[in-house]
Amino acid sequence: MGATWITSLGGPLILIPESACHLWGGAPRDYPDHEGDYGRACAVDDYIGLIDVGPTTALVLGDMPARTTFLPEHGVIFREIAADDSLAPAATVARLLPQIEWEPAINWEITEPVILFDSVYDYPHVIDAAEDRLRLCLPPGHYDIQAAYVEIPDEAYLILVRLLTSGDAAGRHSSSTHSGSSNS
Repeated sequence: MGATWITSLGGPLILIPESACHLWGGAPRDYPDHEGDYGRACAVDDYIGLIDVGPTTALVLGDMPARTTFLPEHGVIFREIAADDSLAPAATVARLLPQIEWEPAINWEITEPVILFDSVYDYPHVIDAAEDRLRLCLPPGHYDIQAAYVEIPDEAYLILVRLLTSGDAAGRHSSSTHSGSSNS
């Protein structure tokens, strides 16, 4: 079974704790006069950033729209800006991990599964319209989230986002994860 890819209409993607997804309002009908939650996600200037969603914190995958999937075997969110059709995400990440220069980490506490989807939509629309989404089941804990922009000449332009359990100095991830789309 191949990877599930999430795309964007042009704005950032967001990962929200599952129990708080219903609180996400996306872009309101009168957008751009009122930017709503989508505007808050767009305000993230870096590759990653945290914003509040109700009583929880969500991770925004900012900077630019990119086709995105999760590689649980590496604990990496793989964002493809442009790539050769033959690029194999898992093999590419395995090859690149030892040499990547990561940006400083931000700390994010994960207490339950998180849902990745396009931040422009309110969550009921994501469910009702069966929009693309990805459910990540990560072990609860504090995570150091790091991002890196990677250019592979003549092959790919990528943004990689690594989820490491805090204090994991060796660069390993702790994820007995399940990744896949959910239609419930």
